[in-house]
Amino acid sequence: MLDQVALGLRLARRELRGGLRSLRIVLACLALGVAAIAAVGTLRAGIQAGLAADGARILGGDVEIRSGAREVGPEARAWIAERGGQVSAITTLRAMLVAPSAERMLVELKAVDGAYPLYGALALDPPAVLAPGTVALDPLVAERLGLAIGDTVRIGEARLRLVALVAQEPDKVATPALFGPRAMIAEATLPETKLIQPGSMVQHDLRIRLPPGADPHRFAAALNRAFAAEGWRVRTADAAQPGVNRFLDRAASFLTLAGLTALLVGGIGVATGVRAWLEARAKSIATLRCLGASSGTIFLTYLIQVLALAGLGIGLGLVAGYGLTWAAAQALAGTLPVPPRLAPYPAPLALAALYGLLTALAFALWPLGRAARISGAALFRDAVQPAGAWPGRRVLAANLLAGAALVALIVATAGDKGFAAGFCAAALATLALFRLGAAGLMRLARSLSHLRRPALRLGLANLHRPGAPTPLLVVSLGIGLTTLAAIAQIEGNLRRQLQAEMPDRAPNFFFIDIQSDQAARFDQLARSLPGVEEVKRVPSLRARVVAVKGVPAEQVQVTPETAWALRGDRGLTYAARPPEGSRVVAGHWWPEDYRGPPLLSFDAGIAEGWGVGIGDTITVNVLGRNIDLRIANLRQVDWRGLGLNFTMVASPGLLEAAPHTNIATIRGDPAQDAAVLRAITDAFPNVSGIRVRDALEAVAGLLGRIGVALSATGGITLLAGLLVLGGAVAAGQRQRVRDAVVLE
Repeated sequence: MLDQVALGLRLARRELRGGLRSLRIVLACLALGVAAIAAVGTLRAGIQAGLAADGARILGGDVEIRSGAREVGPEARAWIAERGGQVSAITTLRAMLVAPSAERMLVELKAVDGAYPLYGALALDPPAVLAPGTVALDPLVAERLGLAIGDTVRIGEARLRLVALVAQEPDKVATPALFGPRAMIAEATLPETKLIQPGSMVQHDLRIRLPPGADPHRFAAALNRAFAAEGWRVRTADAAQPGVNRFLDRAASFLTLAGLTALLVGGIGVATGVRAWLEARAKSIATLRCLGASSGTIFLTYLIQVLALAGLGIGLGLVAGYGLTWAAAQALAGTLPVPPRLAPYPAPLALAALYGLLTALAFALWPLGRAARISGAALFRDAVQPAGAWPGRRVLAANLLAGAALVALIVATAGDKGFAAGFCAAALATLALFRLGAAGLMRLARSLSHLRRPALRLGLANLHRPGAPTPLLVVSLGIGLTTLAAIAQIEGNLRRQLQAEMPDRAPNFFFIDIQSDQAARFDQLARSLPGVEEVKRVPSLRARVVAVKGVPAEQVQVTPETAWALRGDRGLTYAARPPEGSRVVAGHWWPEDYRGPPLLSFDAGIAEGWGVGIGDTITVNVLGRNIDLRIANLRQVDWRGLGLNFTMVASPGLLEAAPHTNIATIRGDPAQDAAVLRAITDAFPNVSGIRVRDALEAVAGLLGRIGVALSATGGITLLAGLLVLGGAVAAGQRQRVRDAVVLE
């Protein structure tokens, strides 16, 4: 065996001296697919490294307490101080900012204390101090409302002087401005706004900077034990923004699979190029067989050459992928959560290289195995193995093993195993479908061989002749075009729903933080305004799920699609009747006059993901108090209507006495939107209005940026298909020249 390997190495080295010019397409196909996967993996690793390195700055401290609508009390602050911790309190909520021109805009208001920030630096332009009675704004607010430094604006019931624009916010990733740009004030200014009322949608955070050498995880665990009844969410700097990490994981997985599609198409190019290269060496192979070389020696000789070529292609792909990462980082600089720390990270590069190697083997072993079975007699009859010849059993087993290893690697390294397995199954089904389509095309061409026009007859004959590249070309170009068409269809359907279908059914506005004593006056005013056709209002509370069937929330095993409902605060309402836009699919709704133990109507999809059903108990924390809610029914909710619907709806009774606010929707003539917003926010300064169309446009903009990335990846797949086409044309060049000479 060793002698055979040594002989194969020697023969391969001699053949390699002649160059691999005929395998340039193979080289390009491998390099292209590997570059796409390496670029995605390296960019993901760079962003994660940036998040990890700047975790304390992003979070605003080594440890953070998210206490919801209640501030952290003096007892906990004293406990922290005893252990050497420095604290900074942050309060965030949504509010309407009114300019001197009476124009207004929804902003994400952030009130900070004198210790802010504990890490990093707040950059204001011009440099200023956030004193009581002043405000700093995101430049977008000043631009849209035509504000200048020194202007006076109104937030809630407070009149504030604009002293600066926010140039850099160190903890912006941890406290993102989701529904509007940032407005920042001093903590002492917040009471003047009178925005915080019982039940208001407000978030209190306490950041903690630990003394040098302190272990954040041990500190957080001790804090949770000491104040277990508070219902806080405590996180450390290494988990500063789990939502960003989850998004990165999903986006990277999807883009990696798209890159794999390009690599698989490139694999077809590998098969085409290797087959043509081996057919050109048929006489050399036959000569070696006549001289006594075994099929194993022949196989090793050309396998070594293919592996050398694959190594070169993978190396070029890794270098190109690393270069693409720098270009992508520059192009996406304004949208990435943190500047990525770019470096040649071994893990993603090794993974891309392994993908490339397995793809090369999966697609090259078959033609190599067929070539190894060329007999010495081929030297005299100027022929090679028939196109339908099969390789030997060992090569066939190795080929299947390489394909299985590639599938296993895809599934094992994916964040969503089910999605990755579905991708592999769909890829195999697509390959089979296009192969059947190619067979049908060849059969059709064969049936038309009786045509009288010679040019047409010869052209059709080339589609079904022995060794024709028709199957490979149909598969490669078909997959590339399928990928682009699928991306375009998905993006187009989402855009149509966001920009056409949803707005037709959606309300014009959501209004939040309507106090209970304002509810009747709000309804009366809203219904009296010109252009208003419909007003709906429901009570709203903030609740956090702390246990499911008695199991603490952090220990509950749920599906990835429903895990979001366990994180942070959720909206909770109570109602005597089922909400519009939903229907009960299991259990029964309670009577309108029900006043017994608290019951719960739960979203059916989330219930399935959590493994709960009728009669199970979900424990929620409302304003620091744990409440057990027994599931009475499950609802199927149509969220596309953007109406007033909640994942959790409780029975009336217990929650009615809890401090809470109301949220409302208004639907009517879009031409009256500005007047409606002005009238309501002037009458109720604490109420904030969210224009639905603005939110949908923001989502559409994000979708557009994601679509560019997906289209670019799909374009790589199509480019790989074109390379396969070019390789097939080049591979058949000698045969076409020969045919042309014969015809002339």
